[in-house]
Amino acid sequence: MSNKYDRYFKVNKETWDKKVGVHTKSEFYDVVGFRKGKTSLNKYELEELGDVKGKSLLHLQCHFGLDTLSFSRLGAKCTGIDISSEGIKKAKLLNDELGLNASFIESNLYDVPKKVNGKFDIVFTSYGVIGWLPDLKTWAEIIASKLKKDGIFYLVEFHPIVWMFDYSQSPPKLKYPYLQSEVIYEEYKGTYTNMDAEIISKEYGWNHSLGDVVSALITAGLQIDFLHEFEKSPYNSFPKMEQTEDGMYVLKENKQLFPLVYSIQATKK
Repeated sequence: MSNKYDRYFKVNKETWDKKVGVHTKSEFYDVVGFRKGKTSLNKYELEELGDVKGKSLLHLQCHFGLDTLSFSRLGAKCTGIDISSEGIKKAKLLNDELGLNASFIESNLYDVPKKVNGKFDIVFTSYGVIGWLPDLKTWAEIIASKLKKDGIFYLVEFHPIVWMFDYSQSPPKLKYPYLQSEVIYEEYKGTYTNMDAEIISKEYGWNHSLGDVVSALITAGLQIDFLHEFEKSPYNSFPKMEQTEDGMYVLKENKQLFPLVYSIQATKK
């Protein structure tokens, strides 16, 4: 990975290091409930990935590890990586406190080949992850290199249409092209779990179309098993969302106009 992105990654790392302290105390992540046994995994990934017991799992961009540890509780042998040193520190503390056997490694996604040993049955990543990555070709190559033969890659992610909007305005304003190729910089108070938090989030991100994601995985030699799109999100992570009867969320002002989440599964043959 070219060092031309280093300054972007440095800013993003600093922001995520600050976010960890806010997020671990938030209702959104509900660490108290998690400690008591509540899973952090959602309906989509639980149903589509199925039984993970006895499987080795690499979780990319794991934040402070709740999903990694949830898979650990389901019997997977897990390794989580994240760019945030504070996130990894918290993940290790939770792992030790709960007596689980997950491993956590501080690593930029693009440094995984030199920081993470071995190959895995499953590579997993979810919700708000690929927007931090400028280069999906290398991302997909790394995923393929870390999968065993017949291993599965699973991604569940916010739909690229969602990122076309500027949520600092109400109603959200269509602002960014679907095929946005340039880096996007945003600076705002708070974080998605608490917009009143006393931190300033400074973030560099990249929008990626569904075509970009699928093509990168195929080019890396993976076989696409499915691509699903969902109109509901499991997270109340955008302004002015409303909860549906099944506990999911939709955007109040753009209800059912476009999908909020998609999932992809691919296999290494």
